Amino acid sequence: MDHDAMDLTEARYELVISVDARRSGEYDDVDKQRMRERIYRVLEVAFTHAKVARDAVHMEDRGDGVLLSVVGRIAVTRLLGLWMVEVHENLRDENRGLRVPLGLRVGMHVGPVRHDGRGISGRAVDLACRLADSPLARRLLDAERADLVLVTSQSLYEDVVSSGGKFIEPAHYSSARLELKEGEVTAWFHLPGRPAPEIPTAAPAAPDADRADDVEDVRGADDVDDALGVDGEDRADGPGAHYTVHGDMSQHSDNVYQQPVHIGRITGDAGRRKG
Repeated sequence: MDHDAMDLTEARYELVISVDARRSGEYDDVDKQRMRERIYRVLEVAFTHAKVARDAVHMEDRGDGVLLSVVGRIAVTRLLGLWMVEVHENLRDENRGLRVPLGLRVGMHVGPVRHDGRGISGRAVDLACRLADSPLARRLLDAERADLVLVTSQSLYEDVVSSGGKFIEPAHYSSARLELKEGEVTAWFHLPGRPAPEIPTAAPAAPDADRADDVEDVRGADDVDDALGVDGEDRADGPGAHYTVHGDMSQHSDNVYQQPVHIGRITGDAGRRKG
């Protein structure tokens, strides 16, 4: 068996990074090209400043984002620390003067990655992408009016983030339970340059509110749009996605609806079936 054939059967432990642009479906063709150019500038300049050699990084274009993996010889702390600082600063520079600032969601996880002639694959890749694409990451980015949100897996937080390091402050992360396509996972959320974020929740419904209100209370209208692919992207999380947060926040799951559900609130006679 030659070396290339062996590479197809052997997995390498690498850091997987999924980068997605906020509300990419709202860009027209001209602006989308400029958006893509900005994303690549932000990431590539950050790699240069963090002294991560280009041959240590695998990079795949995803249209409205980029999928990356970094070889094991590069310390993960450098990517979580210095590289993320550089990404944030570069993004802030790109956004100066823009009417609609570019927002990025970044998911990270370390695990086995397989390379072939078309790119990378594996559960580690799937998880990093799910984290970046989760409704909670989207909602948090908007709720905080931030440029950037980083979402790490539980194992990455426990193995690397929790120990701290240069530019890594574990106290600035908040955890939440996410229900992804593969099942429930714990994820850790960080807004670079800020204290630990408050995980957003919707206000509770009025006692006599219609059951259909639960759709907005659990996830919010924006999250429903995201799950249904309103921005033109397929949502892997599906319309049943929910999240549970730690601390004093509330938990929502397994809601059952007894009538057709509309997106948004239903009030008055318009929300009742006629007999």
